[in-house]
Amino acid sequence: MAPPASGTERSRVLVIGGTGFIGRHIVAASARERHPTFVLVRDDAPNDPAKAAVLQGFRDAGVTLLKGDVYNHESLVAAIKSVDVVISAVGHHMIHDQTRIIDAIKEAGNVKRFLPTEFGNDVDRVHPVEPARSLMFGAKAHIRRAVEGEGIPYTYVAANFSTGRFLPTLAQVEVGVTGLPKDKVLIVGDGNVKGKRNYNMLRVLNIMPLTLRNRYKSYVERENNKLKYNYMAIGSFTTEEDIGTYTIKAIDDPRMLNKILYMRPPSNILSYNELVSLWEKKVGKTFQRVYIPEEDVLKKIEEFPAPLNIGLSISHSVWIKGDHTNFEIEPSFGLEATEIYPDVKYTTVDEYLNRLL
Repeated sequence: MAPPASGTERSRVLVIGGTGFIGRHIVAASARERHPTFVLVRDDAPNDPAKAAVLQGFRDAGVTLLKGDVYNHESLVAAIKSVDVVISAVGHHMIHDQTRIIDAIKEAGNVKRFLPTEFGNDVDRVHPVEPARSLMFGAKAHIRRAVEGEGIPYTYVAANFSTGRFLPTLAQVEVGVTGLPKDKVLIVGDGNVKGKRNYNMLRVLNIMPLTLRNRYKSYVERENNKLKYNYMAIGSFTTEEDIGTYTIKAIDDPRMLNKILYMRPPSNILSYNELVSLWEKKVGKTFQRVYIPEEDVLKKIEEFPAPLNIGLSISHSVWIKGDHTNFEIEPSFGLEATEIYPDVKYTTVDEYLNRLL
């Protein structure tokens, strides 16, 4: 499929949850790409200085602030009627409340694309344990089914790990761990790749153009069959800035209509041991690696308070079950961002870690 034609009229974009961790980067990317950009806000003059500064930054970038509330149906419908694309970047505590946005989109009747809040694992291709199974993945899957049931045009964004959430602790999830390691690193699982040969093949598949992939289709299918039995316990990382950029690239792209936009930057696909080794090289120090077997991880998930138990169950999904990369992205349901938008120079994990030195 060809990319969208250049020079086409840019969609008007409404971001709900635009001051949040991911939302503010989506807003910035939308304004940067010269989309008429709107942000739904309950209060356009908040007392919180940090939030006020974010809103002023939006204004300076030409963004329009619309007063409204997800819990006020009339204001929500009015905001949606002024745009073409609605992007929800609300926090996890509001995942279920997106049914209100769906209702408002149906009433407005003018939205050509809806992107519900996701920006993590592909929730239809995960093998999680509780509490992430219900509170995160299950809740987001429920919203997907509601969107599809109403016939709303959509794009889902599976960005996997965002660097700002996971790399400042080197992906550790543990009581008392709030920063980078000093002497030891707590690693979920054994830190290794399951099936080295297939791991290398996965990297090849990720960067292989679709035309070449089709040419070698039978070979790829044989390798796919192996991948089903030798899953990849590796993580895929994307910066919040790049998540915003790729998300906005997709909204007017006909290739992404009713598809999943995956983010698997080839240079940012790492095993846990590779991630630790990269950091060790940067700081010139070797850390003690403490490996946590699956049995102990499951026990910790039961014992940890929220939200640590949610974070650890997500880590279990990635580092033990391999849910970031244990399937190939098929054109029938999705496309990979770095492949279809090769003009975007994404930030590598190597480069991001330099910010933490």
